Amino acid sequence: MKKLVAEFIGTLWLVLGGCGSAILAAGFPELGIGFVGVSFAFGLTVLTMAYAIGHISGCHLNPAVTVGLWIGGRFESKDVVGYIIAQVLGGLAGAGILYLIVTGKVDFELGGFAANGYGEASPGGYNLTSALITEVVMTFFFLMIILGSTYPEAPAGFAGIAIGLALVLIHLISIPVTNTSVNPARSTSQAIFAGGIYLHQVWLFWVAPLLGAVLAGIAYKKLSPNK
Repeated sequence: MKKLVAEFIGTLWLVLGGCGSAILAAGFPELGIGFVGVSFAFGLTVLTMAYAIGHISGCHLNPAVTVGLWIGGRFESKDVVGYIIAQVLGGLAGAGILYLIVTGKVDFELGGFAANGYGEASPGGYNLTSALITEVVMTFFFLMIILGSTYPEAPAGFAGIAIGLALVLIHLISIPVTNTSVNPARSTSQAIFAGGIYLHQVWLFWVAPLLGAVLAGIAYKKLSPNK
């Protein structure tokens, strides 16, 4: 239960920090943090939580990470469903807190609420094929970095930095295409509040990240020095 609570809190922080920066600060005239600022915000949420709860739950914060670690032989199957449920609920809680904050603004407009999408819901107008390829490839490399940096013989204590910076890079690449998911819990939490086209398209942001994670888990098992 401690692990599940840690995953809930960590995913809440990821959505609150990452999506919150996109909703509250990215377009604010005086701040104007833009895509770069949002990218670093997502990376910082993972980096900070890696050191806060990594020793409790492993700091997955993402159903794709949980599945990828399981496929890669680094996580027990009996805990997969519980972790995913905790992550989705944590994401929803983070999105709920954000919703309460933003609706306190006089001229509030929900818009996309930092949700993910393709076609007309893509920030850059990219189609389904582009979105699918982007999410699969980005998640694949995210999991490869996670599996490699947390390998028992990797330099100790630096995994959180590598993983956090990887997420920054992933966002710098893919925000224009899909608004960057690589995380079904993050996508679901925002789509439920945004509704409409974003909710109709959320299936892709389960299928693509999970596919990328599975491929990474298989690939890393082949590459890993573990017998």
